Amino acid sequence: MTQAMRAAPPARMSYEEFLNTDFEELRVEWVDGEIEYMGTVSREHSDLETYLVSLIRFYIEACSLGIVFIEPFNMKLKAGHKLSGRNPDILFVANDHRDRIQKNHLDGPADLVIEIVGPDDPSRDRVEKFAEYEQGGVLEYWILDPETHRFDFFLLGEDGRYHLQQIGDEGIYRSAMLAGLWLKVDWLSQKPLPPLMDVLRAWKLIP
Repeated sequence: MTQAMRAAPPARMSYEEFLNTDFEELRVEWVDGEIEYMGTVSREHSDLETYLVSLIRFYIEACSLGIVFIEPFNMKLKAGHKLSGRNPDILFVANDHRDRIQKNHLDGPADLVIEIVGPDDPSRDRVEKFAEYEQGGVLEYWILDPETHRFDFFLLGEDGRYHLQQIGDEGIYRSAMLAGLWLKVDWLSQKPLPPLMDVLRAWKLIP
């Protein structure tokens, strides 16, 4: 006898129901009461995500800046009249905003969100999430595409709009929310990625 297939979750549910539902292996987000499904990630996506979160975790702990989370930790935002519960690939919360951290979600915007573009829906990060994060108050937003080697960095201006940041001398981007952290953008497209220890030495965090 074959095992009965697990019933699919309802197409609509409250945010509280979403947080308390076991989706098992499914990658899902909550957008204004509806469940959105996401595809699996590529090897390049997984490699870059684990690489960056390792670097960022070391950096923020060394500098006592805050805390970092990875998918599927959920971030609840209000963008205009729409509510969303997104699972950023990486999100950083500064010490001043630790009160937003709840047991199983972030109640409000992260200070920095990093999304790595997935092949299943390239427009999701550049269109839908871009608008939600902008309107929801995420202060810094990175959109990284390891397959096309396009890496964009945005800061939220006083006008409430995202502004694309220019890459500085020697191809370096300097984060606004992670004070003092910088990256050579070329690192993100190297195969293999630069050794973590080499980056930490460049940052002068280890001898």
